[in-house]
Amino acid sequence: MTTVLLVDDHTVLREGLRRSLEASGIRVAGESGEGRQAVEAAAATQPDVVLMDVALPDQDGIDTTRQVLERCPDTQVVMLTMFADGATLQAAIRAGAVGYLVKDCTTAEIVGLVEAVAARETAMSAQVAESLLRVESRLGEPLLSPREVEVLQALATGASTSEVAARLFISVKTVKNHLANIYEKMDARDRTQAVLQALRLGVIRLR
Repeated sequence: MTTVLLVDDHTVLREGLRRSLEASGIRVAGESGEGRQAVEAAAATQPDVVLMDVALPDQDGIDTTRQVLERCPDTQVVMLTMFADGATLQAAIRAGAVGYLVKDCTTAEIVGLVEAVAARETAMSAQVAESLLRVESRLGEPLLSPREVEVLQALATGASTSEVAARLFISVKTVKNHLANIYEKMDARDRTQAVLQALRLGVIRLR
């Protein structure tokens, strides 16, 4: 049975979510109305999924997400919030969130998303997916150059640095230079994180 931790400072909303999730066969492992309390609750219960609000009274849900994942690396965090702006979406993804829903979504969407991310699928509402596609550009310019996208797309298929170089008819050094630029632009630590973020942002696709 999928387990969920609810993190939102509105008690009525948490109660409604609990009823809806439990009616759908999902077990609510706990609730929290504050960020720091949520981190401790997650560490104690190790839920499959955390439904995380962005606006919390003591610290925001972005920082809380980052701290939860440090303590619970196998937990999946889904943002459930009123905010769907690009900056918040990008911050949530960088913090490690794998799903994002705005609060005007239906109960069925929430249940479906919880089950999807518990099964290690990335899923987002249509509204948020559309916003994420806009996040990939800055000031009207593409986040990544066409060549950088090609490098990431090749890496997403499992190609090594040398294989990418051969496929694109460029040197290994050039591939490494592209990777350095990609990491900086996407605030990524390594190629795995860069590929995952690019997939979530819609910059590249699995083929």
